[in-house]
Amino acid sequence: MTNEKFISEKIYDGFSTVFRQAGAKGTHCRFLHGYGVSFKITFEGELDHRNWVQDFGYAKRSKFLIDGMTPKKFLDYMFDHTVIIAKDDCELETFKQLDERGIIQLRVIDAVGAEKFAEYIFHKMNPSIVEESMGRVRIVKVKFMEHAKNTATYIGGEL
Repeated sequence: MTNEKFISEKIYDGFSTVFRQAGAKGTHCRFLHGYGVSFKITFEGELDHRNWVQDFGYAKRSKFLIDGMTPKKFLDYMFDHTVIIAKDDCELETFKQLDERGIIQLRVIDAVGAEKFAEYIFHKMNPSIVEESMGRVRIVKVKFMEHAKNTATYIGGEL
């Protein structure tokens, strides 16, 4: 038995995302602010018949859906020119009104911030990776990046 592991990584970038952390009193993060965001997904698994851990074009070619969308469409829907607000934000109704008026593209999730976005992406994407590969591949970590200076990483547990 060998302890060999194969790892591959894919960077998804080109997203413009705005959010705020309403509970971040005393910091500028309580205000709406946006970044060019990207994230790096680390895959671990056995090699397939092409000697790949994971097809780097997975998000475009996958037949497995995330919230009814291909992974690529899901990522664009969530992070491309959107405003992401936590479900407990005290101004959520205001943001909903802006969305209804066509001023913003609102996305509401449990919690916001680089760390929570990394966790969110992990939990949304890992099941489709595991299912599509029939258990051969899994995501082991997601690194979320706000421009080139701020990053946060979520490391997933065993399946």
